[in-house]
Amino acid sequence: MDKDLLSIQQVRDLIKAAKTAQKEYSTFTQEKVDKIIEAMSMEVRKHSEELAKMANEETGFGKWQDKVIKNKFASEIVYDSIKDMKTIGILKEEDSLLSVAVPVGVIAGLIPSTNPTSTTIYKTLISLKAGNAIVVSPHPNAKNCIIKTVEILKRAAYNAGAPEGLIGVIDIPTMEATAELMKHKDTALILATGGEAMVRAAYSSGTPAIGVGPGNGPAYIEKSADVKKAVKRIMDSKTFDNGVICASEQSVIVEPSNEQAVREEFKRQGGYFLTPEQSEKLGKFILRSNGTMNPLIVGKDAQTLANLAGIKVPSDARVLISEQSTVSKSNPYSREKLTTILAFYVAENCEKACERAIELLMNEGKGHTMIIHTENKELVKEFALKKPVSRLLINTPGSLGGIGGSTKLAPALTLGCGAVGGSSTSDNITPMNLLNIKKVGWGIKELEDFKPECKTVGSLEGMSIEDLVKKVLAEISKR
Repeated sequence: MDKDLLSIQQVRDLIKAAKTAQKEYSTFTQEKVDKIIEAMSMEVRKHSEELAKMANEETGFGKWQDKVIKNKFASEIVYDSIKDMKTIGILKEEDSLLSVAVPVGVIAGLIPSTNPTSTTIYKTLISLKAGNAIVVSPHPNAKNCIIKTVEILKRAAYNAGAPEGLIGVIDIPTMEATAELMKHKDTALILATGGEAMVRAAYSSGTPAIGVGPGNGPAYIEKSADVKKAVKRIMDSKTFDNGVICASEQSVIVEPSNEQAVREEFKRQGGYFLTPEQSEKLGKFILRSNGTMNPLIVGKDAQTLANLAGIKVPSDARVLISEQSTVSKSNPYSREKLTTILAFYVAENCEKACERAIELLMNEGKGHTMIIHTENKELVKEFALKKPVSRLLINTPGSLGGIGGSTKLAPALTLGCGAVGGSSTSDNITPMNLLNIKKVGWGIKELEDFKPECKTVGSLEGMSIEDLVKKVLAEISKR
């Protein structure tokens, strides 16, 4: 049979099995569900290094050592944040009102190649925690490591008592298979992480979807910031897994008052400022002819990028920095760059820095993330009111802060961008986003309580008929 037809049939079989399994799973108690989640977490964390190396070898993106950290983040930190959540049965009981959790059913988990194994762990854990089944659709360029991750999770879940079929994975990934998964009548919700085109397809599928668009987070180093710490955090974030996390910084904005100090600090910490000629050469590789990010640059270190562009940079260069003054769809440096490249902008003052940040975000990355390094709390409040982002991170690495690793945000690997970013939510996605909440309300009023009270014309006791008529006529005449 044709590969596309085989993949479509496989999806139908996986959804059928998942729907049957989820029907049984929906009867499980919170305690039983939690035992399954714990078993998956405990088992998959044993394979963090193995899966990291598989992902790095298969995709060529990032660093396997950092992917170990991401796998541990998904299997340990995410697990710790959800393990005590009440997600099954009655969630809350108030006076005359009950809140009841209702799982949505079968979830389509679309997995990107940038964070394949960690995202698979994360989506499977939060889906099952909310009482759902999941069918995983792997990115074709990360198929093997994603399938391996699912196999580990399935084995642990089934050994802990989960019904067979509750977790599925497409092992013949095709565009047709993903389309079938998203549009199938028994798919209840799509959890989409990936490229902008795929996320748009999820939202236009006719199935409810939670999608994440591109990030293009600017980092503003305000004049009150500790420059050394700010640059360190940006460099830590941008070199973590070679910048493949979408919340990582894409540009830096400074003012004339601290420009020189920031430049010198970047140079001390391994930032290399490209010459105009070098920027032009490298810029040709950032975008493809169709205006999308070139996968050849994704998750690459500075030396690899330099070789790709045919330029020479110092051997200790960790991040390549291009000085820019414009923002547009055709300027690759003002777009999302999931690699070790930063744009560098100088704004006249704080107000202009604010405007530049908004310009960058509206160009790409609306609703996603922005980072500010500052000691000015009033400025933070001002920016929070104005910036079109769902996450405003203060004095922290963007990549770790956005996913809730170095902040108090909910630990998550799917980050909602809100309505401004074309997303159905602005949350860091947790199990609470993957269930419906039924409300049970008791009556507390009767119909009569909504009717206006009848006004009398005064006491009628002891009045004759003639006096009563006169009184009523007098009242009417007053009106």
